[in-house]
Amino acid sequence: MSTKKIKPWPSATRERALFDRGAHTIVGVDEVGKGSWAGPLVVGIAMLSREMVMGEEPAVALGGVRDSKQLSEARREEMFEQAAANCLRWSTGMASALECDQLGMVEAQRLATARGFAALGGVNVDVAIVDGRWDFVSPHARKVMLEVKADADCVSVAVASVLAKVTRDRMMRALATDYPQWHFDTNKGYPCPKHRAALQGYGPSAIHRTSWAFMPNYVPWMSR
Repeated sequence: MSTKKIKPWPSATRERALFDRGAHTIVGVDEVGKGSWAGPLVVGIAMLSREMVMGEEPAVALGGVRDSKQLSEARREEMFEQAAANCLRWSTGMASALECDQLGMVEAQRLATARGFAALGGVNVDVAIVDGRWDFVSPHARKVMLEVKADADCVSVAVASVLAKVTRDRMMRALATDYPQWHFDTNKGYPCPKHRAALQGYGPSAIHRTSWAFMPNYVPWMSR
């Protein structure tokens, strides 16, 4: 008999408390692609309605949403449409690999976030719940709540995590047809043996972050 512990659903406790204290618009925010060697950085933003948040097990109503890292690629794809359709609003924002190189990750993350909030359609956001320790969201929300592992524990952030991850994965699978040697369809730009071997044999593609510290380790001629 399996003894694997089943993780609880992401909670709506934070959103309920914020609505009860008078907030009208609450979003969850998460990013994907920060540690990738290639491709864009993508920030996901999810706004849930009061009715959804106050309902029983909103994570289940949103397709069984969890932190995207806890789900297989196939499972994320299955739940994407249901999760997106049950958001009051949602959006993603992107910073390209070139922008990550030119700006550095801190400013690239701010740029992707600004684009994501612009794509929400000019909504005034009362509170943003953000996964992580630093604020890359201000000034796009009146209040920013930072929480480590919010993508696992907070339902709005879990939704944002899935929306961002699936959006980026689809982009990387599409880019793999233009850059087949680097196997982006399977590694999504993250390090793995095939990715390292491709860098050593072919060098970087047009969507690699060539300023990253790893590059001279795998592309010998770039360290000269």
